[in-house]
Amino acid sequence: MSTFAATVNATEYPPHLKHKVIFETFGKLKPSEAMLLINDHDPVPLRFQFESMHPGKFTWEYIEQGPVMFQVKIGKI
Repeated sequence: MSTFAATVNATEYPPHLKHKVIFETFGKLKPSEAMLLINDHDPVPLRFQFESMHPGKFTWEYIEQGPVMFQVKIGKI
């Protein structure tokens, strides 16, 4: 059984849709659920956006930190 309620592979989306899809997926999570984000670069700007839009309501845990692939577990508190 997966420990993730959803997975978003950001490399599959055009740049103008990536954050939209990620935030829509996060919005569908129930409290204590988590999603897996897969990306080809460190999503630090996305983390800053999460901190701005959802302060204190998410967790951020790197599962893989490059250099080629980044995987982040994003949980909903």
